[in-house]
Amino acid sequence: MTDSVHNNGVAAASDTDVIVIGAGLSGLVTATELTASGKRVILLDQEPAASLGGQAWWSFGGLFLVDSPEQRRLKVKDSFDLAFADWLGSAQFAPGAERGEGPDRFGYRWAKGFVEFAAGDLRPWLHAKGVRWFPLVQWAERGGYPAGDHGNSVPRFHVTWGTGPAVVAPFVVAAREANRAGLLDLRFRHRVTSLVTTDGRVTGVRAEVLADDGVGRGEPSTRTVTGEVELSAQAVVVASGGIGANHDLARAHWSADAGRLPARMLSGVPDSTDGLMLGVASASGAALVHEDRMWHYPEGIANHSPVWSQHGIRILPGPSSLWLDADGGRLPGPLFPGFDALGALRHVTTRGDDHSWFVLNKTIMEKEFALSGSEQNPDLTGKSVPLLLERVRGRSVPVRTFAEQSEEFLWASTPAELAAKMNALTEATEGSAGHIDADALAALITARDAQVATGLGKDPQVVATSAARHFIVDKAIRVSPPRALTDPQDGPLLAVRLSVLTRKTLGGIWCDETGRALTPAGDVLEGLWAVGEAAGFGGGGSHGHRALEGTFLGGCLFTGRTTGRALAEAL
Repeated sequence: MTDSVHNNGVAAASDTDVIVIGAGLSGLVTATELTASGKRVILLDQEPAASLGGQAWWSFGGLFLVDSPEQRRLKVKDSFDLAFADWLGSAQFAPGAERGEGPDRFGYRWAKGFVEFAAGDLRPWLHAKGVRWFPLVQWAERGGYPAGDHGNSVPRFHVTWGTGPAVVAPFVVAAREANRAGLLDLRFRHRVTSLVTTDGRVTGVRAEVLADDGVGRGEPSTRTVTGEVELSAQAVVVASGGIGANHDLARAHWSADAGRLPARMLSGVPDSTDGLMLGVASASGAALVHEDRMWHYPEGIANHSPVWSQHGIRILPGPSSLWLDADGGRLPGPLFPGFDALGALRHVTTRGDDHSWFVLNKTIMEKEFALSGSEQNPDLTGKSVPLLLERVRGRSVPVRTFAEQSEEFLWASTPAELAAKMNALTEATEGSAGHIDADALAALITARDAQVATGLGKDPQVVATSAARHFIVDKAIRVSPPRALTDPQDGPLLAVRLSVLTRKTLGGIWCDETGRALTPAGDVLEGLWAVGEAAGFGGGGSHGHRALEGTFLGGCLFTGRTTGRALAEAL
């Protein structure tokens, strides 16, 4: 692919059928669906060519699939009805959404369409493009609540063999083919600053041309402006992502009834996820809805080898670790590791804390800890069976590297020693607060171990952990055998400091069921469309208040395909 910027840094205005803003997964899917129909597309992105694919490239590659062959091989019984019931229990859409009423009406339609997609075309569509999946389906967001409330009733998290890069790859191939055919013009280092409107219709964009920068994928790039350009088109599609790297914006929109997002946070997305285009779309008359709905994680740890600013990695935990607040109090049930990410996050933020703790031991870490991101999973990303066997044996190199290099992994022989190290780390962090009482920590561990020793127990987390081992995948690779934390064969003890890790925006540009942007009055803003995270993964918020995981990449795929096809037909 070539960047069509002239040597003087100013690109001449070009007419095209569609301008797509953002070369991440949703933008690539939209653009290639359009070019497959013979439409001419200019695809703009503010980052250098090295970052083609956006956030999706860095992802774990998890996809929410329903009643898949992988599930059936594991004797998991799933269906559209069960999955959609789980979705609605998690989303908690405003009353009337199912009847086409209220601000959630389009989010509801996109949600239903997505679950139908996940139970139908998603897998065969990707399979035909060469995408494959790790056969052991994972159980994310277990919920732990009664039927009808948040959580996945069964495992649905399908990890792509090759992780995020393998999801992105077929669409990069299609984009290159479209480029060679003269249908797709991909222009890097173009930052859109405003939309052009003519008689109330969006007819193009104005963009700054940024200086060339040879930084690597995901690394912060210069914002030096070398020129400007105005481009015209029959339609413009916003595929620019959310606000995860803009911590000030995230804090400003965070729901007041959930306390506050802390001053010290980590970023789970590159710096370019800045929310700029949401403001640009709003300034041109598009409605932004559900801006207070976000999907951040409470289990972040600072990356020992950061790529972008405040780069954090999420621990994907099994259910055995004790989860403590900043003062050593146990998080209430069912806020166990891996059950309800947003519930745990809101518990932290309503307390006003900037961190929480996992307390466990070496054996639990080796069995239950995984890390988010393609770069933290070289076995799956590199499709390496030998490395995968090392993970199964509890010798994951990335986890071991964090355990050895991270200042947030604290090892000790006794609870008292562990508490002293936890307090020392908190005291050394500017602006952080919290204190762990050594005697209280020891008593908590003793009480937990006594429950495990019964072989049954009444402690909800102990019971839930035991139940998890009934699923063959959890027993094999994700859930440690129930033993005392202080069992000598499993030591030493470990505490891991967890920070808030920003990630996804669940709200966004309000759109109808085809992706056309709407005004605050609910009218179509002609010429403007939105996909992916910028559209709240469909309709301005297909997830409602909570996500079931594996639904973000899937949401980018679904919105890009649906809107790309609808727009191609409309032109």
